[in-house]
Amino acid sequence: MKATGFLFLCFFLITIPKFSQSQNLKNEFGFRSDNDSYLGYGQDRYYTNGLFITYRYALKQEDLKPGTANKIWEAEIGQYMYNAQSGQVRKNTDVDRPFAAYLYAGTKLSWFFKNEQSLQAALNIGTIGPNALGEKAQNLIHKTFGFYELNGWQYQSGNEIGVNAALNYSKLVVRKAEDNDLSLQSYLNIGNTFSGAGAGILFRAGKMNKFFKTVSNNSRISNSKIDTIPPKEFFFFTRPMLNYIAYDATVEGGLFADNKGVVTYNPKRFQYSQEIGINYAVKSWTLNFSVVFKSKDTNSQLKPHQYGSAVAYYRF
Repeated sequence: MKATGFLFLCFFLITIPKFSQSQNLKNEFGFRSDNDSYLGYGQDRYYTNGLFITYRYALKQEDLKPGTANKIWEAEIGQYMYNAQSGQVRKNTDVDRPFAAYLYAGTKLSWFFKNEQSLQAALNIGTIGPNALGEKAQNLIHKTFGFYELNGWQYQSGNEIGVNAALNYSKLVVRKAEDNDLSLQSYLNIGNTFSGAGAGILFRAGKMNKFFKTVSNNSRISNSKIDTIPPKEFFFFTRPMLNYIAYDATVEGGLFADNKGVVTYNPKRFQYSQEIGINYAVKSWTLNFSVVFKSKDTNSQLKPHQYGSAVAYYRF
């Protein structure tokens, strides 16, 4: 009897990992952190910090229409933070790009199609100005890590509630081999904080999945009965984008605000960005790092943006 029980226990312990490995992972939780200090240049300017906490859930595959491979719902809270040429300026004439922050909460719904097109619709509500807590957040970072004392947030944008919608569309253009492909990337923003549009291309090289089950667009979770997502991705990517800026409240102040801020500018309408990075994903984890170079937001800005972006997501 004891031997039978011992054998049953051994069988149970051996088969549990196999059973758990066969289960779909339909939830994902994690964060993205943007900061110019990741580049090691000792700079602290312009888009200086961003923190975004995200939860995703894959909807039931049985409810999808023919041709749709995956559908994912997402909730996110985040904060963008901008400096002038430094976080410590002597007077308002030294502010070549306004101090500003945008704090928000939002939701997104993503459709991923079997022909490797995707469509994402997002809505977020937030605020710019002191209510966005940019000064408090940056003071906390600087005190925690022993950085210099800040001066300049007294010139930040005034308060305004923002309601912003976004549409993102992507499409596979060509894949001549399993280890590299090229896709179209585009977006449209409409709101009183951010309005504009952009388009570019994404080039990937390495071990990557198709676009309805890849870390590239956060589609590695699934709620299907059979898990078809390959267990590992590891690839290099680059993403050049041309952006048109119709309105940017972090530069111009609130669209409907009486107090737009002590210092405001007109944005450059056409801006260019280039992202270069590495994506790594296994069954439960995603770890990414990229470097982003972006042209100036305003003609007054002394230098362009450059910062690093780190991502960590856990699936369960």
